[in-house]
Amino acid sequence: QVQLVESGGGLVQPGGSLRLSCAASGSIFSISAVGWYRQAPGKQREPVAFIINGGSTNYADSVKGRFTISRDNAKNTVYLQMNSLKPEDTAVYYCYAKIQRIGASYDIPSWGQGTQVTVSS
Repeated sequence: QVQLVESGGGLVQPGGSLRLSCAASGSIFSISAVGWYRQAPGKQREPVAFIINGGSTNYADSVKGRFTISRDNAKNTVYLQMNSLKPEDTAVYYCYAKIQRIGASYDIPSWGQGTQVTVSS
């Protein structure tokens, strides 16, 4: 079974940095797209950053210039480097990936368990 395992969340001061990681495991043929969503208290879940195999990236306007998404295809791992963190970045961050399993002809939407990021003094 395909699984996504996240790590790297925590409590940081405004202006600080965190690096989230998400590792995919299982019978994976390809990952067409992978990225991060976040959900703040009382708010809807929103996309934050995504990357595809070719290296193209997309960022929410609120994080451009501060967050950087990258991936290590050999490790099936995606990272989100978060710099200059603001209290508004406080949310549960979820890894999301579209994964094609070996022998399958379709992609499986896969979610990580979520990791809490809290930015506070």
